[in-house]
Amino acid sequence: MNIQNYTYLINNPAVISKEQTSELESIINSFPYFQSARALHLKGLKSQDSYKYNQALKTTAAHTSDRSILFDFITSTKFQNSNLLTEEQTILENIEVIDAEIVKALHQKITKIHSEEISNQPKEVLEIGKPLNFKSNEAHSFGEWLQLGTIKPINRTEKKEKTTSKFDLIDKFIASNPKIKPVKNKEANSPIVKQESTDYDSLMTETLAQVYIEQKKYENAIKAYRILSLKYPEKSSFFANRIKAIKLLDKK
Repeated sequence: MNIQNYTYLINNPAVISKEQTSELESIINSFPYFQSARALHLKGLKSQDSYKYNQALKTTAAHTSDRSILFDFITSTKFQNSNLLTEEQTILENIEVIDAEIVKALHQKITKIHSEEISNQPKEVLEIGKPLNFKSNEAHSFGEWLQLGTIKPINRTEKKEKTTSKFDLIDKFIASNPKIKPVKNKEANSPIVKQESTDYDSLMTETLAQVYIEQKKYENAIKAYRILSLKYPEKSSFFANRIKAIKLLDKK
């Protein structure tokens, strides 16, 4: 890869190819602290939905002095978008609207088929190895993935003690098997909602549950999905299927 091509990729990371991603891997093997090359390599793996992405994210964090910059990068719109978006948008524009009852019937049929597949392919159902999609408000999930108990946490303005207590709060919350009320629009504007409940809601996300699966912390993942089922009852069947898949995987 020459300087001209590299400069072009820096300015247009969405167009990085599989071959260029492989070239970047060779570059960072020779120059481990070449930060921009690592960033481009991550983007390439993410765009390809590569199983190597999650581990590469950990390795990049280990070679990064300020992990808040890395977190901002992987949660940015530019990083999350891929060159497939235009094609996907075209497909969406051509989808015909059909009757709601037909959609409901199809959903029920798909759910039944999906449930039957779980027993045979729990890893596929749980999408193990697929890139973790962190959102900008999920620094705690990102920290859990990096296991920041042994390395410097993401912390722009808060003290280390506060970050540590946040992780303790997650563990305590899961262990207590709390009762969670479904998310309602009224609660967002209600002054009665307790701060503690708000903290719990923000900490417990699908990404965090997926992190637990990748770490083989199956008990934590199951508890996380149970909490999410109570928060989002409309997705309870989806979470139930994932719990079933986790239990099957844990037996193997």
